[in-house]
Amino acid sequence: MKWDTIAAIATAMSNSGIGIVRVSGENAVEIVDKIFKSAKKNKKLSEVDTHTIHYGHIYDGDEMIDEVMVVLMKGPNSYTREDSVEIDCHGGILVVQRVLETVIKNGARCAEPGEFTKRAFLNGRIDLSQAEAVIDVINSKNNFALKNSLNQLKGSVQSKIKNIRERLIYHIAFIESALDDPEHISLDGYSDELTVVVDEVMQELEQLLERADDGKILKEGIKTVIVGKPNVGKSSLLNHLVGEDRAIVTNIAGTTRDIIEENINLRGVSLNIIDTAGIRDTDDVVEKIGVEKSIQYANDADLIIYVVDSSTKLDENDEQIIEMLKGRKAVIILNKTDLDMVTTEDMLIKKTENFVIPVSVKENKGIDLLEKTIQNMFIKGTVELNDEVYITNIRQKSLISNAFESLKLVKNSIMDDMPEDFYSIDLMDAYESLGQVIGEAMEDDLVNQIFSKFCMGK
Repeated sequence: MKWDTIAAIATAMSNSGIGIVRVSGENAVEIVDKIFKSAKKNKKLSEVDTHTIHYGHIYDGDEMIDEVMVVLMKGPNSYTREDSVEIDCHGGILVVQRVLETVIKNGARCAEPGEFTKRAFLNGRIDLSQAEAVIDVINSKNNFALKNSLNQLKGSVQSKIKNIRERLIYHIAFIESALDDPEHISLDGYSDELTVVVDEVMQELEQLLERADDGKILKEGIKTVIVGKPNVGKSSLLNHLVGEDRAIVTNIAGTTRDIIEENINLRGVSLNIIDTAGIRDTDDVVEKIGVEKSIQYANDADLIIYVVDSSTKLDENDEQIIEMLKGRKAVIILNKTDLDMVTTEDMLIKKTENFVIPVSVKENKGIDLLEKTIQNMFIKGTVELNDEVYITNIRQKSLISNAFESLKLVKNSIMDDMPEDFYSIDLMDAYESLGQVIGEAMEDDLVNQIFSKFCMGK
């Protein structure tokens, strides 16, 4: 496909060492030739080999803008499969902006967010699952997320989905052929053969859906809330996990009144962790608002870390918190075990039926067990860079779920001994749902919506 030529700043707008202006399209080389003067006189980009680097200067008319290195990549061997030029200039905000303005002044237009990757998709260099992996690589918060996004970028989702679709289309075509030519193609006993295939595919899709929860955790992090009565060590625990004094710690109960949020990397898994106000009955108007916020955040959390002071007795405030834990993923931290214990591990296990970890934040005891416990609670097995495919995208998960449901209908039709054309209808629905995962037969509006979430210059 051929479009107009686009340009954008591909690096962060800051006073860094290097800035990159990216140009792509049919006239990319011609446009940059107008403004680039090579250190070797009369050297034109249109006359040199692809995938080469050239030193010189960018000019706006007679005015020199900057000293640059220019990278030439002719299509189809470029990111967009179009002729592309990247101008590496100095990284000052003003100079990068001037270089971009000069490129646009000479015939390019400013690219929309994600338009380079959109062109890579539309030109067939990558499929939609790979395109979505690009933004996931950029936004990765931890090592697991980065590795999984890179796997998807290499085509792990594409390969899996294409393999399943090939099996489905074979059977769709077989049924249609048999219905059109029953004299030469028999469907006797075919339902048993199809059942085996559908069962296999459903099992594969079910595994993808089961791992999707892991994928969501890998990508977005665990929404974690620390709760407990005032002065039990919640803020001290947060500070320890973050590695700095993020929250104020005093001996005065009720110090934390507002919500403190931090993102931490715990054994390769991200925790979006929130330290809340201590939960207790209070007449203080400000503290009461903090308590209400604490309860609200706890209700929305993926994980609740309930901190208990082992040197004090449980009271009605603890009973209120314990009631909140029912049916939730929670870990109970029995803190201050360096002091004389009044509340014990056994007492908490009987009351809550949750996992209890004795710790002393002050003496850094038990924190490793807390980290390992959280990892085991949310990650089924060990998530490593291997052949497993982890779906991290809600859109993809929804489409795979739709395909799974369509295949359930196929099985129902087989069990009810329905005519074979009923099989092909639901098989085709599953085939098309999976096709949308990798971007086949996508509506333009949806494609535009997906790429609008990208950053500028990508």
